[in-house]
Amino acid sequence: MNVQKQPFGETPDGTAVEIYTLTNDKGFKARVTTYGATLVSLEVPDRTGKLGDIVLGYDGLDGYIKNNPYFGSIVGRYGNRIAKGLFSLDGASYRLATNNGENHLHGGIKGYDKVVWKAEAVRETGVIGVKFSYLSRDGEEGYPGNLNLTVIYTLTNDNELKISYLATTDKATPVNLTHHSYFNLAGEGDVLAHELTINADAYTPVDAGLIPTGETRPVKASPFDFTTPHTIGKRIAQVEGGYDHNFVLRSGGGMMDLAVRVFEPKSGRIMEISTTEPGLQFYSGNFLDGTIAGKGGRGYQRHSGFCLETQHFPDSPNKPNFPSTILRPGAVYKSLTTHKFSTR
Repeated sequence: MNVQKQPFGETPDGTAVEIYTLTNDKGFKARVTTYGATLVSLEVPDRTGKLGDIVLGYDGLDGYIKNNPYFGSIVGRYGNRIAKGLFSLDGASYRLATNNGENHLHGGIKGYDKVVWKAEAVRETGVIGVKFSYLSRDGEEGYPGNLNLTVIYTLTNDNELKISYLATTDKATPVNLTHHSYFNLAGEGDVLAHELTINADAYTPVDAGLIPTGETRPVKASPFDFTTPHTIGKRIAQVEGGYDHNFVLRSGGGMMDLAVRVFEPKSGRIMEISTTEPGLQFYSGNFLDGTIAGKGGRGYQRHSGFCLETQHFPDSPNKPNFPSTILRPGAVYKSLTTHKFSTR
């Protein structure tokens, strides 16, 4: 197992950016950069043993800085949407940056995907990784409290990529961190033939701005029912705009449990995601439109990749019936998500 660090360019203000390459004993390889604590590439074997990169992104830093729809990034302080960028907490009202129409999305104008994190290599028995840290200061993007963050990517010899999150604060604040890779287990083309199973019996319907209505609705007899395997494309036409919805996981959060299983028939690749989070945002790459020149100059068309973001529910600070996302002084935010890869 091996960890290598290399330069990855500079930000416009001259801050140096690094990239770490993690390789396990089987050749499975992950590359993560300090810009946005971003997963740049993930090379996974297909059923013949041939390695292929299964995440969308860019060959160099410039693309991530200039035109990045959160490819591979850690997003926060609040992943997903907060309605109109407003919430109240302990009698005080807070106004956040609005960067998605009238709503706040993925931490705002300069969320965690656009900052340079501190990093150090992790080398332990049977595990290699990178530990990222960042201090999100009181008032950043409108959020209260100084938030100390740690995100650790680790790679195992069982072909698992683990992402663990820790955070503490000196003021009560909403926290909802997630990872935003766009996956394509075939490595090219669209993802509509991928077979998806989600361990969720309900989802949270949304309004025209993709803000949850507050209702929790059963998936049964709907195009949101992935309790048995269905291809992404089979019923996508029945969902206006495509999938971009939060699923209520059966586990309810708190304990590590299998959330989703994806099988890609051409390559034979399987990805299983387990998490301690209560929700999962399934996004089918609806807003990709071919204008992004990604790796190798390839234009990413609609549905070129999909996201499976483990999370608390969108707009939870304004939905008291949703699981709370409020972190208070003295408490520790902890979250763990594992991506396990195999073939058949």
